Amino acid sequence: MDGTASKEQEPAATESLVFTMQFTSSPRGARLARHLTVRRMAEWGYPPASDASGTVSLLVAELATNAVQHGRTPGRDFHLRIALDVRTQLIRIEVADASTDQPRFGSETVAGPEDESGRGLLLVAVLAARWGTAPRMPVGKTVWAEVVADPPHRL
Repeated sequence: MDGTASKEQEPAATESLVFTMQFTSSPRGARLARHLTVRRMAEWGYPPASDASGTVSLLVAELATNAVQHGRTPGRDFHLRIALDVRTQLIRIEVADASTDQPRFGSETVAGPEDESGRGLLLVAVLAARWGTAPRMPVGKTVWAEVVADPPHRL
């Protein structure tokens, strides 16, 4: 298997649902992170065709791909955490890797019209309400993004 899952239910006072999992730092690990995100979003009431699921899965795909391509450290995995605050419908995505290299965005990265890559953080900036980075202890960084979703569709 490509990772280990943990279901984390935070105390009722915070009214949050949390999904965490560690993945191998590989393209397969990034694809699996996106796939499991879509599945978890559906369990939380956001079907795959919903705007929230599409946005969150795209953000996970971009951040996980960046962790694999730019944050990969041999022998180290990347970690995904998705938290839904059920009161505010704020969904926070965190992807942590062992690299201390900070993501480059803006004038530091220029993707030409024919380039096949180089636009991931632009997508993150457009789709997320907020995003940023934080140090990860004992080593590395966490890149995070937040999305405010409509209330979920309950079956």
